[in-house]
Amino acid sequence: MNDKNSSAAGADGDGEFLSFTLGAEHYGVDILKVQEIRGYDAVTRVPDAPDYIKGVINLRGTIVPVIDLRLKLRLEDARYDAFTVMIVLNVEDRVVGIVVDSVSDVIPLSAEQIRPTPEFGAAVDTRFISGIGTHDDRMLILLDIETLLDSADMGQTNVVEDAAA
Repeated sequence: MNDKNSSAAGADGDGEFLSFTLGAEHYGVDILKVQEIRGYDAVTRVPDAPDYIKGVINLRGTIVPVIDLRLKLRLEDARYDAFTVMIVLNVEDRVVGIVVDSVSDVIPLSAEQIRPTPEFGAAVDTRFISGIGTHDDRMLILLDIETLLDSADMGQTNVVEDAAA
C-alpha cells in the first residue's frame, strides 16, 4: 500500500486534496476519500438527530447520512444557495455526505507544502486537522476526515441509517 492510500497521506507525504470553502476559509480533504461531488439536494430528516446531521439521501440504493460540515465545526449558520455542494466520501468503508459552501479544485501538495497543525491549547480541538497546506498565496486547512467523523458520529449515523431503513 503506497503512502497516498493511507489516511495520513497529507501528513506523511505528497498528496492531492479536494479544496472547498466554509465561509471565508479554504479546507482540503484527501482526494482518495472522495466518491463524487453533487449539488445539494433535499434530504430526509431523521428524528432526534444532532443538528449537524441534516438527514439521509438515497444514493443509487445506498442510504447515505448527510452532515453539514459548517454546523459540525461550529461555524456560523450555514447558508444554502446555488453554490452549496455535497461531497460524497468513503470513510472507513462507509459512504457519508458532507455539505460545504462550494468546491474549488484539486490541489496537489508536496510534503514541503504541508505544515503541522499549530497548538492552540485546550481551547481549540485540532484533532481533526491533519495539517496546514500552503498553495500559492492561500492556506488550506487539511481535514483528517476519519477523525472528524469519529466513532461517536459514525455510531450516530448507524442510528440514522437504522431509522431510515
